[in-house]
Amino acid sequence: MSECTIVILAAGIGSRYGGLKQADPVGPHGQLIIHYSVYDALRAGFGKVVFVIRHEIEEVFRDRVGRAVERQMDVSYVFQEVQGLPDGVSVPPGRKKPWGTGHAVLCCKDVVPGNFAVINADDFYGATSYATLGGFLASARDTAEGYHYAMMGYVLSNTLSEHGSVARGVCQVGPAGYLESVRERRHIIQTPDGPQFKDESGSFHPLSPDCLVSMNMWGFTPSFFGELETRFQVFLESDAATEPLSSEFLLPDVVNDLVEQGKARVKVLPTGEKWFGVTYQADRPMVRAAIDRLIAGGQYPADLWGVQGT
Repeated sequence: MSECTIVILAAGIGSRYGGLKQADPVGPHGQLIIHYSVYDALRAGFGKVVFVIRHEIEEVFRDRVGRAVERQMDVSYVFQEVQGLPDGVSVPPGRKKPWGTGHAVLCCKDVVPGNFAVINADDFYGATSYATLGGFLASARDTAEGYHYAMMGYVLSNTLSEHGSVARGVCQVGPAGYLESVRERRHIIQTPDGPQFKDESGSFHPLSPDCLVSMNMWGFTPSFFGELETRFQVFLESDAATEPLSSEFLLPDVVNDLVEQGKARVKVLPTGEKWFGVTYQADRPMVRAAIDRLIAGGQYPADLWGVQGT
């Protein structure tokens, strides 16, 4: 599976943490979540990693993350900036932020040679999820019936924070295990009666704790780049023209459209892994404790491959 690539969306790290140097370590030697993601991808057989970053964090990112990874596998760096638009399209006055996760993946089209996975830089997905998705990508091929993609499906109860609300893509999965739709729920909380989400009117509705949600861990064939390119142009002429300062070209929206149009089949690969992430300051001790337990259980070495935080 060495021809498969892992694309890691890290362009937002600087803005979320106020600079990568301020990113809170979760490992005993200062490792970030992204270090564990690369480690898991490498041992799952991925042969290349593409980091999507912004120019302003390039130096510290290479120092903090890239150099250690470069000793283990093939690495490319791609820059997502607000100026990354097709020829003839100008940035709207006042636009500060890039164009979302779909645009971030599109920026990688010239450095990804084959099938590829996409993940967020600051989400801990679990080792078996990489192995499962890697196994899918090793043989994934588009057919006359459409594109053949995949999504890791996490059990909702394994993805909630104890310290506040979260947003999740709640999935509708067909009887054959293929994705029918992903619907974003932006205010999900845990209650004594189970998970609930708040709609736009402020009313709460129950969700099954066992329903599958997307955590933005996807598997694609190269055909996805062509769809992104075409749809990004349409987005710039429609959504971006209507809301030039805030609109985003989002990866799940593109997938959803392809499924609804019958152009793609997206296999949902269920995982029992528990997701970890630092959504709130109070989540940090929990994530560190979880990593410590995994190290104590032998799932990770204490120093990975010599990664030392700074």
